[in-house]
Amino acid sequence: MGMAQELYADRIESPIGTILIISDGTRLCALDYRGYDHRMNAFLAARYGAYDLHDAEDPGRATSAVRAYLGGDLRALDTLAVDTGGTPFQERVWAELRRIPVGTTITYGELAIRVTGGISASRAVGHANSLNPVAIVVPCHRVIGADATLTGYAGGLERKRWLLEHEGVRLREEPKRRNDAQLSLLT
Repeated sequence: MGMAQELYADRIESPIGTILIISDGTRLCALDYRGYDHRMNAFLAARYGAYDLHDAEDPGRATSAVRAYLGGDLRALDTLAVDTGGTPFQERVWAELRRIPVGTTITYGELAIRVTGGISASRAVGHANSLNPVAIVVPCHRVIGADATLTGYAGGLERKRWLLEHEGVRLREEPKRRNDAQLSLLT
């Protein structure tokens, strides 16, 4: 039986909640939000099997980079080293996400074309996007629906909206959705 992987954790209080940062000491391995700890722990267990998590201040300089980004230095994450540990297809998707310039968005279809050369892989690309273990730094929030609406962000659409607005993206207003009470009046 092998030794447990040593990992280092830090936390940041932010306008979008507590951000959890996990590093191997040199590269960022996971970034998620408090309340999604179970998802991150499941990812780490699947990836490393046994791991020991130690509190650390600014592991791999990831905390400093994320704080700088949140403080307005939108380029602070561009060169942060990550180790996402995905399948070859996931790694291609995640590498392409890092090529989307700050302040811009693309659709799932555009991302599929960039990764595979064809739009038919939109669902596979969307699924890989949803499994991104390093939110914000691997900017899956920059991918939007074909109709320019915010769709699918594992950390919640309100966080996706905040991140895009923080980066200067002007979003179109979402159509008002009917709630169940309104719907029952129509039937």
